[in-house]
Amino acid sequence: MATVRHAHTVWEGNLLQGKGVVSLDSSGLGSYDVSWPARAEQPNGKTSPEELIAAAHSSCFSMALSHALDGAGTPPTRLETKADVTFQPGEGITGIHLTVRGEVPGLDAEGFTAAAEEAKKNCPVSQALTGTTITLSAELA
Repeated sequence: MATVRHAHTVWEGNLLQGKGVVSLDSSGLGSYDVSWPARAEQPNGKTSPEELIAAAHSSCFSMALSHALDGAGTPPTRLETKADVTFQPGEGITGIHLTVRGEVPGLDAEGFTAAAEEAKKNCPVSQALTGTTITLSAELA
């Protein structure tokens, strides 16, 4: 069965001086301020579309990798994934780099890297982001 998640943003003003609030409606976890300076310069306590993409990608990738490792008989004890989303004003999102460190009893570094590469390809968020280059670094703890 398909699931649908909802978020909405209210934006006031023009791009450069305006501001907005993005709300996570499905979970009700909160509302977060957004602005162009927070996106193109320093966050200063605000979020950006790129930070939200990074959160979605790191969590989706971790789930996909966990599932693949478990299916191969080597369930992870712990996975820590970081997603770095690069935004270049005037160009857009120019790349995403995933870094994963895992504790996986019974699996060598080569097997972990192979599983991570497969998870990168099969993660639904990676598939939704095929318009940008996604790179990966994987290591066992």
